[in-house]
Amino acid sequence: MSTTSTTTPLQEARDRIDDIDRRFVELLAERYAVVDDICKLKEEEGNTIKDHDREAELLDHVAAVAEEEGLSPDLVRRLFGEILSHSVERQQERRQEAADDPEGPDSDASEASPVDPSVSTNGHARPAPASTADALSRPENGASDRSYPEVARDDTTDRTVVRVGDVEIGGADPVLIAGPCSVESRDQILRTAEAVAEAGGRLLRGGCFKPRTSPYSFQGLGAEGLDLLAEAGERFDLPVITEVLAPGDVAAVAARADVLQIGARNMQNFPLLKAVGRAERPVMLKRGMMATIEEWLSAAEYIVGHGNPNVFLCERGIRTFESATRYTLDLSSVPVVKERTHLPVVVDPSHAAGERRWVPAMVRAALGAGAHGVMVEAHPTPDEALSDGPQSLSLDRLAEIGQLFASQSA
Repeated sequence: MSTTSTTTPLQEARDRIDDIDRRFVELLAERYAVVDDICKLKEEEGNTIKDHDREAELLDHVAAVAEEEGLSPDLVRRLFGEILSHSVERQQERRQEAADDPEGPDSDASEASPVDPSVSTNGHARPAPASTADALSRPENGASDRSYPEVARDDTTDRTVVRVGDVEIGGADPVLIAGPCSVESRDQILRTAEAVAEAGGRLLRGGCFKPRTSPYSFQGLGAEGLDLLAEAGERFDLPVITEVLAPGDVAAVAARADVLQIGARNMQNFPLLKAVGRAERPVMLKRGMMATIEEWLSAAEYIVGHGNPNVFLCERGIRTFESATRYTLDLSSVPVVKERTHLPVVVDPSHAAGERRWVPAMVRAALGAGAHGVMVEAHPTPDEALSDGPQSLSLDRLAEIGQLFASQSA
């Protein structure tokens, strides 16, 4: 008895999907072959790999086509954003291969190649190592900077200074950043901003969109808090820094804030890192609570690699077996990252300590370790704060912290 197999409508539809997916992958492979050709042409003409204007034009084009076809423009932008990121990585790999093979056909590659240690594709000029001693200052103990070539430090003079108005982060003097964990009211943020300015603080911090471990904790005032923070900064001539939580919020937050903060919980939120990489605002990248230094620097590479060279790092403590403090403040990370990257690094002792009485000692330790600045939480009435009250300094104690910075700059 013979049996006849029949194909169901569902199976037919799945077969069509499989055929489309195969053609999609084949077209992607064809696209990468063209990328290789473009890489060679750029090399011959002495062009850098990244072309931000071209990328923006392409993303706008595919988003418009998506809208015409009834698709989500945001979805297509994210998809092509990933494709473009991989295209850049592919070109970097091709140039590295050419540089590693002096007998190859591309052995006379342009000096503008990003594998040339004197040039960075983000426009950050780097002097070539002048001696064996300089070469020995590169990452040790088996660590590799291949995963973060644009943020890797090349020699002892290779440093980035992030400028926010007339404030220099990574310059000659350490910078004090201070303010409340959360913006709670107009009176609260204005009083705090005045105290920050009087203490010699250079940036005003304040949370408006708060990622909280408990869904029942205060989540911030949102856009209202952002307006209040911007008002306080303008009144006391302080640039403001606040956290951004989602790619879709970047433009709105960047319109009011001078610095965008990526919090510890979002350190590896890659769509968000790419979004702030396309923003025209400096970015402070906090270390994840369980992140290695390698992962932290690789996260910074996402931002710099997507077009934003104005990045500084923030050590805020990591989770260990110790439970006496909220987190363990890893001050060893300061000299380590200063050795491995040209980006500035600041320290947040408030989140690490969890208790305000320990914060001043940790500020001194951070400055002693060579941090380019310190960020502390301060509040007019810390015991009444809606978030992180126990670790927030009173305004009087903030003034004492300011005196430490005055003595450092004297």
